[in-house]
Amino acid sequence: MQLSPSKEAVSINIRAKTKQRDLIDQAADRLGRSRSDFMLEAACREAENVLLDQAFFTVDQGTFAKFQALIDNPLTPTDKLCRLLKTKAPWE
Repeated sequence: MQLSPSKEAVSINIRAKTKQRDLIDQAADRLGRSRSDFMLEAACREAENVLLDQAFFTVDQGTFAKFQALIDNPLTPTDKLCRLLKTKAPWE
């Protein structure tokens, strides 16, 4: 999935029950956030979790053994690895 590079704001409209709105407003107020900011952040966080949970792959037994060995005995960090780990995710 590729996100649009546009920075243009768009509207997202949803319907909610009064109790749901009040609960969201109470939580947003506690954080000093607007309802929109609170809802958008919560929705994006959940969307990221859903997409990350969909990452599934299979490997043969030999590849898995190599993978497990790397987890058990990680390589020494390099400058390239440090740069990679500091790189923002596409949705950030």
